[in-house]
Amino acid sequence: MSKQTNIRVKSWQEFKEKALEKKPKSVVYVIAQSVPARDHTGLKLIFPVEGAQYIFVDSAKGDKLRRTGIPVRTGKKGNRFLTDEDVKSFLRAELQINGLQILSYWTA
Repeated sequence: MSKQTNIRVKSWQEFKEKALEKKPKSVVYVIAQSVPARDHTGLKLIFPVEGAQYIFVDSAKGDKLRRTGIPVRTGKKGNRFLTDEDVKSFLRAELQINGLQILSYWTA
């Protein structure tokens, strides 16, 4: 079994360029919520290709994510959150890779 290399990508533009170059079959996203949720909302994007996985992390600033601009919503109780649909719509529009699967990875 070959070793998988994790490559942390610093900017959304670099992640997008690598995805368009490597044409992954899927992108996995993880929405990170802190407790209480009004304090921190973040997003991790990962796409695996042979021998490596590219990782990009974004965090909230105001009412959107700092690097991607994906909207951060606020619930009735003041909790901030990202929606699956906003993340998926953003990735579909930006990456436009035929047959790309966009998958949520849930952590407990």
